[in-house]
Amino acid sequence: MRNIVREFGGRRVVDNVSLKVMPGQVTCLLGPSGCGKSTTLRIIAGVDMQDSGEIYVDNKLVCDTVYRVPPERRSIGLMFQDFALFPHLTVGQNVAFGLDGPKDETRARVEELLGRVGLLHFIDSHPHELSGGEQQRVALARALAPRPSIMLMDEPFSGLDNRLRDDIRDETLAVLKEEGAAVLLVTHEPDEAMRMADQIALMRNGEIVQLGAPYNIYNRPVDLEAARFFSDINVIRGKVKGALCETPFGQFLAPGKPDDTMLDIAIRPQHLRIDFDRGGKGPNPTSIDGTPARGVVTRARFMGRESIVEFQMDYDGSTLRATVPSVFLPRVGTALWLMIRRDRCFVFNAE
Repeated sequence: MRNIVREFGGRRVVDNVSLKVMPGQVTCLLGPSGCGKSTTLRIIAGVDMQDSGEIYVDNKLVCDTVYRVPPERRSIGLMFQDFALFPHLTVGQNVAFGLDGPKDETRARVEELLGRVGLLHFIDSHPHELSGGEQQRVALARALAPRPSIMLMDEPFSGLDNRLRDDIRDETLAVLKEEGAAVLLVTHEPDEAMRMADQIALMRNGEIVQLGAPYNIYNRPVDLEAARFFSDINVIRGKVKGALCETPFGQFLAPGKPDDTMLDIAIRPQHLRIDFDRGGKGPNPTSIDGTPARGVVTRARFMGRESIVEFQMDYDGSTLRATVPSVFLPRVGTALWLMIRRDRCFVFNAE
């Protein structure tokens, strides 16, 4: 995609989006509802048309504002959240729906795909006889049957039970990798994108604000909003003086920032350390953990694999949240000292 723009009522829903997806690669368009993800997918599929920009497949022009290959000739597979199976057709007939050619070849392809998703024994059943997860796998097989070079998936797992979803995602990913199609998956769930993607395109207000591998997107967010999208974030504000940002947790390096610039120091709850051993005296302020700051427990709850503890901080009354492995439930009103890992912090200009 090159410089795709789409407007509705004078508002840019897709704003100058460029993106390349390679064969065998899964790219997730990730972002909140209304950011332009599904519109982008519809433009690629050919069911909507951009106002400007071009789309190429295998270096051949598929669509600009004048020339347009019809959707059925774009070698694109589509999967949606409602699966859209034909209720009056059997599972086998659903998978075979988009196939042309001799009956024996069609039957062989249908059996191959249903076997790959573990549903060959349902070939003569109807969709209503299958569970939601099984219907999702039939929809995947149907989309892959014509061997599309591109696979577009719009929130395909959102209707599944949480306990089933991870298994279905993993099975789907394995089949997609075997087929070797270029996959573009739309989702608003960061966990899903992290689990499935080779690269993530983070969208906001119609634009791709950050593009990269999941590890890089998570550990090097482009701004505070990007960091917040992936997880809870604690924010500590400080002022720059002499290329150092002064905070209640000590000084942070701020090279190139003018004096009096306000910065937001962001840290995830799992990297906020509770000082159990030092009784509040704290380590040397120049260490990786900086200077300890005192807070009072306002809430603690056990979440299964970890505990979440909230503190009201003495320095300004703000709330910080820490996660602790296993069970840790201090009483409300308990005073504890907190430290932050400097190497786990993100520093941004203050919002």
